[in-house]
Amino acid sequence: MSEVKIAAESRTEFGKGAARRIRRDSKVPGVLYGHGSDPIHLTLPGHELLLALRTPNVLISLDIDGKSTELAIPKSVQRDPIRGYLEHVDLQLVTRGEKVNVEIFVHTEGELAPGGNLLEHVLNALPVEAEATHIPESVTVSVEGLTAGDSVLAKDIPLPSGTKLGVDGDTVVLQVLAAQAEEAPAGEAEEASAEA
Repeated sequence: MSEVKIAAESRTEFGKGAARRIRRDSKVPGVLYGHGSDPIHLTLPGHELLLALRTPNVLISLDIDGKSTELAIPKSVQRDPIRGYLEHVDLQLVTRGEKVNVEIFVHTEGELAPGGNLLEHVLNALPVEAEATHIPESVTVSVEGLTAGDSVLAKDIPLPSGTKLGVDGDTVVLQVLAAQAEEAPAGEAEEASAEA
């Protein structure tokens, strides 16, 4: 898991007008909360934050006003639906050694058994509990040779040391669906019966 250092400024202006001014300066408004403390409203550098958020469950070391350093993980990220730029971020305060609940991406490797069957991702991300500074970015599952009707349960997925499932072990994560036989278009079916 990667740790990214970002310099943040505390902010005292709130509302849509203040948020627009922050975004005009290529920065992002955010809130840091957790551990029963009062929320800290922050202004974060837009480009650095965008790069950091490319890593799933990134651990962010916030240098707030050059006075204090806090560890945080992203909890909620709001993006502009059209342009995709960051509008706001909620960060959760964490400490080293603390267990947190997060979701990690499920990647697959290998080929299904021949037959044109389809692999359905019932869960794209697996809920887990992990130590805040050792959150895995993802897990990889082999689907080699699986056939129609086969499934991969949460308990079948190998997790890194210190990581525990956050869902019931019998939860279906992946399943193989039988290929659907393609029906001939109506016109072709009539021609075939006329020739016979």
